Amino acid sequence: MKNIDAFILFSQPDQAKRTVEELRLSALINNIFLLSPEEITSVIEGCEKIVIDNLQSTQTIKRIAQKSTTPYTLIYQKPTVLKPGYFALERMVRIADDTQAGMVYADYYAVTNGEKKNNPLIEYQEGSLRDDFNFGSLLLYNTTALKDAAMRMHENYLYAGLYDLRLKVSQKYPVVHINEYLYTEIEEDTRASGQKIFDYVDPKNRQVQIEMEQACTQHLKDVGAFLEPAFEKIEFNRGDFEYEASVIIPVRNRIKTIRDAISSVLMQKADFPFNLIVVDNHSTDGTTEAIDSFKNDERLIHIVPERDDLGIGGCWNMGVHHTKCGKFAVQLDSDDVYSGEDTLQKIVNAFYEQNCAMVVGTYQMTDFHMEEIPPGIIDHREWTPENGRNNALRINGLGAPRAFYTPVLREIKVPNTSYGEDYALGLNISRRYQIGRIYDILYLCRRWEDNSDASLDIVKMNAHNLYKDKIRTWELQARKNRK
Repeated sequence: MKNIDAFILFSQPDQAKRTVEELRLSALINNIFLLSPEEITSVIEGCEKIVIDNLQSTQTIKRIAQKSTTPYTLIYQKPTVLKPGYFALERMVRIADDTQAGMVYADYYAVTNGEKKNNPLIEYQEGSLRDDFNFGSLLLYNTTALKDAAMRMHENYLYAGLYDLRLKVSQKYPVVHINEYLYTEIEEDTRASGQKIFDYVDPKNRQVQIEMEQACTQHLKDVGAFLEPAFEKIEFNRGDFEYEASVIIPVRNRIKTIRDAISSVLMQKADFPFNLIVVDNHSTDGTTEAIDSFKNDERLIHIVPERDDLGIGGCWNMGVHHTKCGKFAVQLDSDDVYSGEDTLQKIVNAFYEQNCAMVVGTYQMTDFHMEEIPPGIIDHREWTPENGRNNALRINGLGAPRAFYTPVLREIKVPNTSYGEDYALGLNISRRYQIGRIYDILYLCRRWEDNSDASLDIVKMNAHNLYKDKIRTWELQARKNRK
């Protein structure tokens, strides 16, 4: 039964020829279409050529939907040679049949610099709204689901068509992960994970992000999770606070950086009283002694928890619920420093000026010696007061430094994790309150070998992404139930 029409990117004649040969080893393949942004002069016998503007465009998706006549449609997204595994396509069709999936994707082997490695993927869930969710390069769609979704694609995107397709398919059909290694592809992006995570804030990708936001916003409207730009007002009169602001630094074993972080706080100049709460999570490398060297400054509160089960979020909870915590709790990581003496003043001013429960600033990426490194300034200008809290479900972070109105933070509490806890707070707070923004550089974020996300292996990166997708799923469900 020839029940798959395949669509592959054409980049070079040899690449396309070898991929076509690999696909034709399966008895399931019916027609193979070559997608190219320009007229193809080379001919591959038995293949039809389709000129496209972009693989990710709405126009391309609609052409694929129009051309496909078999029960399943295969799309291979990379311009490199594809090597399906033994009976891999048969396995994908079998799972798609059994689960009635709208789309299936599978784990794969990635060849990087000539070395073949396992590349496991994660489960798709309702909150997997990131436009950079990794499905691998080989996607098998139920053609009925694909055609139905294409009929509902009313916006003509140049970059967000494939993303829009996935969202619309997921509204009516399961998106199924086959956790088996079913093919081999060549990986061309060899950057460390800590570099890739900032792609979406790169100014040159701005038009792409505008389209992605538009597609995601429409999806939230379709599923009943969109929030109109109406926010609860804050009077800032809850509680009795001795200090206007507290900087909170959770730390464990940062002897190389903790003195710089503390000094950058104590040098702040403000027209209000502030203090610094350092939650020292049982350091063993001299960090505790380094903190104690500042004990003559009465603004410093040094906490060593009795508990031994605290992540970064748990340390934050301990700081926020301390009796000396100020009205506003302001973040500083133990690796990093404030950029100037007026950071605290700017942050507190923003709370009152923008009437918000959370403020997010702008930071600059630096090396250990605080010299700027790519991508430089991270300002998250994709945020808008009107739609920021909806678009926040698509992106993987809100920026830094972060600060919170303490009564709201005490009510919500911070997830006791060491990754994603700040993102979870931002989503939760934005459900009710406005989040303020400061586009001045407030913070120098030092990238060095001991950073938690500077260079992650695939297993750790998957765990982080799976958790953030789960956070989004919970938030999406909460927003639906709020209606």
